[in-house]
Amino acid sequence: MRTLSNSILRSVCSLVIGVLLVVWPETAMIYLVITIGVLFLIPGLVSMLGYFAHRTGEVEQTFPVAALGSALFGLWLMIMPAFFVSILMYILGAFLVLAGIQLISSLVSVRRASMVPVGFFVVPVLILLAGILVLLNPFATASVPFIILGVSCICYSLSDLINYYKFRNRNNRIQDVTFIEETPPLSDHDK
Repeated sequence: MRTLSNSILRSVCSLVIGVLLVVWPETAMIYLVITIGVLFLIPGLVSMLGYFAHRTGEVEQTFPVAALGSALFGLWLMIMPAFFVSILMYILGAFLVLAGIQLISSLVSVRRASMVPVGFFVVPVLILLAGILVLLNPFATASVPFIILGVSCICYSLSDLINYYKFRNRNNRIQDVTFIEETPPLSDHDK
């Protein structure tokens, strides 16, 4: 069940990010950086507030330096999102490269157990190439790499969902066979 949740959650997040990048390429990246800033700021503030709320004279607690750093970094991301958009292009390009490699490697591992048509490798290779393209030329035009990233995220999401639904029954059967093969034979006393 955990594999189902992770796979579907990853695919839905990629799909949402992809659609936002295609529809509003410039604006989506600014808001994405601001959202990441909020995700750094809130836990940092909560940790620091917890430190001050539970501070007692009996037990010496160290100041949460990591929480302060997280809060300050989140604030910086929220104040200067345009600066981080340029850095984020490299991060998202690297994400596409890793996502393409992950899709290819999972198809190769499934191919060991059953037949996988060559056509299933087309989308992961295109995602890998798109990530390489974004890494090599992230600032050619402001919107083209964002749109490429968005389309690639959508393709990754759909490809991951299709692969999950197509091969989930085969993986269950393989696990069942493995369980049966690993079950020790009954002894004379157990019979």
